Amino acid sequence: MSFYCLPHQSSILLELKQEFKLDEPGESSKMRDWKAGTDCCLWPGVSCDMATGHVVSLDLSSSSLEGPLRSNSSLFSLLHLQNLNLAYNDFSSSPVPSEFGQLSRLTHLNLACSLFSGPIPSEILRLTNLISLDLSYYFGDPFPYCEDIGDYYPNIQEPELLRRLAENITSLRELDLGGLNFSSKVPESLGNLSSLTHLSLYGCNLHGDFPKTIFRLPNLQSVKLRDNDDLTGSLSEFHSGSNLLSLELSSTKFGGKLPNSVGNLTSLNILDLMNCMFSGPVPYSLGNLANISQLLLGSNEFIGEFPSSLGNLTQLSDLDLSNNFFHGSLPMSFPYLLEDIYFKNNSFTGPVPFQTFSNLTLLSTIDLSSNSLNGVIPSSLLSSASLQSLCLDDNQFIDLESITSISSQLEYLSLNRNKLKGSIPSSIFKLQSLTSLFLGSNNLSGRVDFGIFSELGELKNLDLSHNALSLTTNVSMNISSLPKFQYLVLSSCDIAEFPDFLKAQNELVTLDLSHNVIGGPIPKWFLNISIMNLNSLSLSHNFISGWQETPSVLPWKELVLLDLSSNMLQGPLVVPPMSTRYFFISNNNLTGPIDLLFCNISIEVFDASNNHLKGTIPQCLDNLDGHLTVLNLRRNNFHGNIPQFCSTLNRLSTLDLSHNQLYGNIPRSLIKCQDLQVLNLGHNQISDTFPFWLQNLQQLKVLIVCSNKFHGPICCAHDFVGFMTLKILDLSHNGFFGNLPSDYLRNWTSMTLSDNASENPFELEQGLYNDSVSIVNKGAEMELVKIPLMVFISIDLSNNKFDGEIPSSIWCLRSLVMLNLSSNNFSGHIPSSLGNLIELESLDLSNNELSGKIPQQLTSLTFLGYLNFSQNQLVGPIPQGGQVQTFPDSFEGNMGLCGIPLSRKCETPIPSSNDDYNEKSDFISGFGWKAVVIGYGCGLLIGMVAGHVISSRRPDLFFKVFGVRLPRRN
Repeated sequence: MSFYCLPHQSSILLELKQEFKLDEPGESSKMRDWKAGTDCCLWPGVSCDMATGHVVSLDLSSSSLEGPLRSNSSLFSLLHLQNLNLAYNDFSSSPVPSEFGQLSRLTHLNLACSLFSGPIPSEILRLTNLISLDLSYYFGDPFPYCEDIGDYYPNIQEPELLRRLAENITSLRELDLGGLNFSSKVPESLGNLSSLTHLSLYGCNLHGDFPKTIFRLPNLQSVKLRDNDDLTGSLSEFHSGSNLLSLELSSTKFGGKLPNSVGNLTSLNILDLMNCMFSGPVPYSLGNLANISQLLLGSNEFIGEFPSSLGNLTQLSDLDLSNNFFHGSLPMSFPYLLEDIYFKNNSFTGPVPFQTFSNLTLLSTIDLSSNSLNGVIPSSLLSSASLQSLCLDDNQFIDLESITSISSQLEYLSLNRNKLKGSIPSSIFKLQSLTSLFLGSNNLSGRVDFGIFSELGELKNLDLSHNALSLTTNVSMNISSLPKFQYLVLSSCDIAEFPDFLKAQNELVTLDLSHNVIGGPIPKWFLNISIMNLNSLSLSHNFISGWQETPSVLPWKELVLLDLSSNMLQGPLVVPPMSTRYFFISNNNLTGPIDLLFCNISIEVFDASNNHLKGTIPQCLDNLDGHLTVLNLRRNNFHGNIPQFCSTLNRLSTLDLSHNQLYGNIPRSLIKCQDLQVLNLGHNQISDTFPFWLQNLQQLKVLIVCSNKFHGPICCAHDFVGFMTLKILDLSHNGFFGNLPSDYLRNWTSMTLSDNASENPFELEQGLYNDSVSIVNKGAEMELVKIPLMVFISIDLSNNKFDGEIPSSIWCLRSLVMLNLSSNNFSGHIPSSLGNLIELESLDLSNNELSGKIPQQLTSLTFLGYLNFSQNQLVGPIPQGGQVQTFPDSFEGNMGLCGIPLSRKCETPIPSSNDDYNEKSDFISGFGWKAVVIGYGCGLLIGMVAGHVISSRRPDLFFKVFGVRLPRRN
């Protein structure tokens, strides 16, 4: 029998087969059919030159090969190879052999997603005949080995490699290097590859400006640059006749306006500009892209009404305009081939026209969430026979139109945070394919028998939270007939006891029964639900008193979040499962010490504040494998020394041990807590000197040590330069003394910034945890819990023994919102430079020994909401103008003062400020509502917290709470 295949070529291939371990027998492998005695030219994946018998093409892609490709592999003896494809195999993180450079006849080389490691050898540059090179780690649909490819594939970081490829392999038509970390600019020389049709450089960590010449390559059909966060560029003018079929720029810094000439790309199938920096209106010429199927413009800054020309795109299947600034009404019709519509987070208004979606027979996904759409949800939205997902969250819909024809395919329906009223629409229970139903935060009302959900047999995810529903959970029917839920949120559903139907739920991942009226102990059977699956459990804000049978350790094997806060739990602190990362059990009546079993848990956020826990704080909490980021034990009865936190871990971000009975020094190990942002040790018995050494913590924003036994001056080190990031400092109610240091205040950078309005609110990156804020009003402390800290700049040094003059350099802290120096021994004049603190909203200098006149410059403090100069030795006329004279009680105890608002008249006329009283002081605009007297934990701090008093323009409520009528800012 004669074969086309030369004998030695067959031998080489059989040797190659022996080099690899084929994966499981069931896996597909082309090599399985390679057998001696048969023509190798007919083997799967092998092609030969029929004239010579040499193997010229070898395609072993997705062949389940496993094992290293060694430099002495028989593969490199196939010197006549022109096409080699090894993609989608597992070469066990072996280096890319330099011997590839011997295969000089190669025109096509594909090593995509093959799990090599190390650098790409320079010998590949010898393959000057290549017209197609694919070294990407990902191509097409996700390949199992590529899910976490970063651990396997070369981290190139060779800035010159791209340039050398372009200069040495000049005949390239297809170049795919997606996923390789080049950390370089895109070389201009790529614009010289005149034959290039396909360029893929996605996820390559490219930076700098992308050469516009590349877009002008005459044969270019596909450009994929997505996921290069620092790659900049703009779209050049496109000429008619372009061959471009696909342009993918998502998640780059490409930006500017879309040129009108984009309409010349009439062959374009895909335009992906998601998450870029494009702005301005969408050009009308986009309507010329007659062949486009995917138009993805989401997460930019496009403006204007819905582009009417998009109605001309008859081939369009995927349209994404989400996260932009589009406004106006939705169009009356869409291209009829549309399958996916994403319009979320824009400013579309008005009702949804009935006919808009009625003819879209292929529609699969609609997302109109986070707009201002209103009225009734039309039945046409649910009538498409192919519709699978509908999301209308965060709008103003009031009702769901009666539905006669319902999509049998609808699986996902989310109507959270609308204004739906009345009972749950009965039409919903006709959606037999529904797996996810979200109706949270509406105005739905009435009594609901939970058994009705047995009609939705496929339902897995259900949210009925925060309505006015009254849920009957003890269903009359067999509880096993209910769906097996995975995500069940029944918060604020007027539930009075633990639902019996939970006994049959063994697939729960998330269960939320918070904000109900559940009382009594947690029943024993509850500990047996979904033991192997439960990931998140919230029972907070109920009236639960404890456990029917207290477990030594809670049983849920996969629990990550456990929230038992704001109940009436008594007894010892229960130990959560080993898997727990977030544990909230604040605002209960727990007693006893912290069990040492806590030290075996890799917990990240632990909040047991506002209980009656006692004993010492276990030192072993410092040994939680570096996981602990938040520890809040505020308002308990702990005593003893503060543990040596950060002696081993360094992720601690919030440490709040205030309102306990701790003593001793601040542990010097805290200097290692380089991520620390909030340190609150107020209201203890700590005896120490000023912790100037904390200035080295570059993230520290809040430092509170009020109401302790600190003493000494607040500057005692020659290298003390100040706190560069501090925003809140409270040293009140201690024994500090001496002069205020004047030479380093200007170095407190975060307090010297002149424009804090542009800063974003600082939020700790704990995801599920927000720090709380205390408000002190006329000596009464009011605590607002779980409100994110906002950016406000505050210094409280009150009730100490500071003396000397108030340093004039304090004007450098021009972002100060609150300054309290009351109840000290300051003397001398009030510095006129205080008038430069133009953001100041609260100033308290009372109970000192200040003398002289009140500076006229203070009338420029137009945002003042609180002022107190009482009990000093001030003399002369009270400055007129601004808001200084609007606080009559603020000048008591100064016998030498005269003029309005006092009854004591001055002998000479009082100079008046040119600044008129402005009735629109914006004391609290921009931050949500701010209290005049706010303390973070203690002292008299002025700040702001999130809420609705100011955003809803309700200064009347502010007046009722604080007794101060706030002027408004222009």
